[in-house]
Amino acid sequence: MKRPSALAPGATIALVAPAGPLAEGTVERATERVERWGWRPWVGRHARGRFGYLAAPDAERLADFNAALRDPRVDAVWCLRGGYGTLRILPQIDWPALAARPRALIGFSDNTALHLAAQRAGVVSFHGPHPATPQFSAFSEQVLLGVLTRPEPAGVLPFPAGAAPAQPLAGGVAEGPLVGGNLSLLAATLGTPYQLRAEGAILFLEEIGEPVYRVDRMLTQLRLAGALDGIAGVALGAFSECPDDGDAALPSTLELLRDRLADLGAPVAVGFPFGHVDENWTLPLGVRARLDADRGTLALLEPAVAE
Repeated sequence: MKRPSALAPGATIALVAPAGPLAEGTVERATERVERWGWRPWVGRHARGRFGYLAAPDAERLADFNAALRDPRVDAVWCLRGGYGTLRILPQIDWPALAARPRALIGFSDNTALHLAAQRAGVVSFHGPHPATPQFSAFSEQVLLGVLTRPEPAGVLPFPAGAAPAQPLAGGVAEGPLVGGNLSLLAATLGTPYQLRAEGAILFLEEIGEPVYRVDRMLTQLRLAGALDGIAGVALGAFSECPDDGDAALPSTLELLRDRLADLGAPVAVGFPFGHVDENWTLPLGVRARLDADRGTLALLEPAVAE
């Protein structure tokens, strides 16, 4: 996997909206944050648009994204939000431009589609919080800057103060490159050229707002498609805002995850700080990691960025 260069003071960060429309003030919060960290914001021309449930028509969102990838001044591309729409422009994105000059590609949720395509292009990308997140905590900032600015292995990733380690659903220790992201997007890309490739890898998963039966359906879909065959391990983050949690007549999300994943013959642990939560890891996809399900830890064994 090719690694982008570490982000240094003065780096130019492209802020783009490849999926849903932005709330008022999003671009301003994002640019302020980028500038506070000593970087220069580069805002996509159509980032402030609205086209139904999309930030702009496909051609305009695509034009912003490709302009960022082709601009020699741009050192990173940071997605302003998720929502829906990234899949619609995925085949037309200039992935050869990213491969020719890797730069950090950052985002999560619907932007999982971008990470799958970057994996296919052989470039490390970053599953991390969006730049205008109002609850962008000091913890999230610490992890993001550490991963993106230091060309050295991060080692065991920290947990927020007072948080317990992740808990095992199936014990053991495994090593492999990190792959994964949002469960809905991983299921949606099955049968496409961008589908999950997880053999020998540490798969990480997160989700938001899905009833237990839908989480069951998506995990079962991954299993039936063979996407989990030969997996090295599974690290589970936040499954936030499940409407069924607390209903005694239904299995909890935790019980469902154990039912669908603990029998894979690989270590599985749940409770890592990533996903739709305030305290959020930035995870470099394609970088080799070690999952210790017994201790509830995840370590990055390689640098995520180059010097």
